[in-house]
Amino acid sequence: MERRTIGAAALEVGAIGLGCMPMSWAYTASQRNGERSLRAVHTALDAGASLLDTADMYGPFTNELLVGRALKERRADAFVSTKCGLLVGEQHIVANGRPGYVKRACDASLRRLQTDVIDLYQLHRADPEVPIEETWGAMAELVAAGKVRALGLCAVGARAQRRAGARMHDATVRQLERVQQVFPVSCVEAELSVWSPEALEALVPWCASRGVGFLAAMPLGNGFLSGTLTPGQGFEPEDMRARHPRFTAEMMAANQPIVAGLRRVARRHGETVTAAQVALAWLLAQGPHVVPVPGTKRERWAAENAAAADVMLTAGDLAEIATLPPARGSWD
Repeated sequence: MERRTIGAAALEVGAIGLGCMPMSWAYTASQRNGERSLRAVHTALDAGASLLDTADMYGPFTNELLVGRALKERRADAFVSTKCGLLVGEQHIVANGRPGYVKRACDASLRRLQTDVIDLYQLHRADPEVPIEETWGAMAELVAAGKVRALGLCAVGARAQRRAGARMHDATVRQLERVQQVFPVSCVEAELSVWSPEALEALVPWCASRGVGFLAAMPLGNGFLSGTLTPGQGFEPEDMRARHPRFTAEMMAANQPIVAGLRRVARRHGETVTAAQVALAWLLAQGPHVVPVPGTKRERWAAENAAAADVMLTAGDLAEIATLPPARGSWD
């Protein structure tokens, strides 16, 4: 697989990564299976998809434990990215950016991941009660201590800002400008896909102009862009899509033209190329610093996603994708 370089530290990763969250969190709990998920991780690593993206809140904690089982066998093949800063309660999630907590969280993640160093340590969300410079300074100390190689920041939730009428990532850019004065940002992670392209407005260019990597989260639109979901199929109560405004039966039906357009492009590249692979190839075409991290818990999809690195879209393909209708949600 093509290798991509992210951040001032010149960290090399496979052009496509693996999002590990669905193995333990937020999607179809009845289909979780630790052994099957481990096989998916090994499949991704075998294909060169070296970046494994997890977080301490996924589970909570169980996702890091699962990834740690794979790292114990194949640490040299993997680039591990994990996150801190969010605490999961019974009915709520709260931010914690206190320096002492951040350092304890890192030590706990290292134990669960069964590794001596975290390649990319990301702040999941800033704590509104703690100046972000203090949190980032504590994370920088982890780099100095040799526990972490590089630091990253996850974007502030975009859709809440949209309802408020602000530009999607204004708050994240402001945070980045602040923490960049304390210690270099190596990577930013934010939602980016064919049906959620808002990060292209300011966030992706900000990263490109500063040599900062960009991890494209939810690159397949929570599975919708794969074309494998059926309008009205329903989701388990704890599945995040059960409450997502684009996953009502009406909106899933209304957004089918997006998938149909991806399929048209896929057919031009061969019988085995899928809509999901075209969606991932579109992301790779957005810049050499962009690394999509599609999530899955199955070997089949891990292999298919990794193979998207071989799909080279033409200028005509990109122009056609640009004409696809914008995604609709129940707020529209």
